[in-house]
Amino acid sequence: MVALLKRLAPGEGYTSTALPDVRLLRSDRPLASTPVLYEPGIVIVCQGRKRGYWAEQVYLYDAQHYLAVSVPVPFTMETDASADEPLLAIYFSLDLTVLAALALQVDELTGSPRSAPVGMFSTPMDDALAATVLRFLEAISSPVEAVLLGPAIVREIYFRVLTGEQGASMRAALASQGQFGKIAKAVRRIHASFAERLSVDRLAREAGMSIPTFHAHFRTVTQSSPLQYLKSVRLHQARLLMLRNELTASAASAAVGYESASQFSREFKRFFGLSPRAEVARLKSSFAMPPLPGEPAWVTSH
Repeated sequence: MVALLKRLAPGEGYTSTALPDVRLLRSDRPLASTPVLYEPGIVIVCQGRKRGYWAEQVYLYDAQHYLAVSVPVPFTMETDASADEPLLAIYFSLDLTVLAALALQVDELTGSPRSAPVGMFSTPMDDALAATVLRFLEAISSPVEAVLLGPAIVREIYFRVLTGEQGASMRAALASQGQFGKIAKAVRRIHASFAERLSVDRLAREAGMSIPTFHAHFRTVTQSSPLQYLKSVRLHQARLLMLRNELTASAASAAVGYESASQFSREFKRFFGLSPRAEVARLKSSFAMPPLPGEPAWVTSH
């Protein structure tokens, strides 16, 4: 897998593949703790190591562990890598329609008992998943096989994750039933409408919950309050706009829903540790560019 990835991703940063939902990542240097916002996806690291810090938990993903995210999650990430042993990883942006349908079939056929739903987990890579990932890398090495065989192998990778050690928890999250499903819907609403005036009262009403109940369940799923989560999404999106579209801090703040540019600048520096201009300059000088919309906000490198 390492040899294939080195050929497929010869340069630092993200490398696109023939499949729009799959990107390869190479990093020849370590990345210090950085706030990121992961979109739903599966991260498989073949060499190197990543650590994610969410609430009081540490999520390790390396050659022996993969990461799966079923709802967008803001957390802090760091990477171990070097020029001699670069980080080599694959990021699968989840097709939630395909994944949810497959999860339903697995439950129907296995009669598996429901587990507590979780938004993110890291878990050991078993032999079956490793073999499937190797076949996937072999397939995308060929332009014809990538198009004709790649999607089916991605579906098999979904299957391996859904039936793996913590697959039942992910299937429970995808079922969109109960309180988790309502919060997942509210999270999607925030991501789709972050520039609007979204109040907790409005989000709670749409979820069919009282404000205290909504707060409690939202924190359980995201480890964050609704307003903190909304702020995180807006700041990440503003950072992308300044980097990708070269917007000024003032223009980016307005585009993501801030009414005060000075408040935006204060909150941005408090969140990222640097002023908007300094943070964009740091990113431009780094290989780890923020992701395009839909990429993990391993906005830096899933």
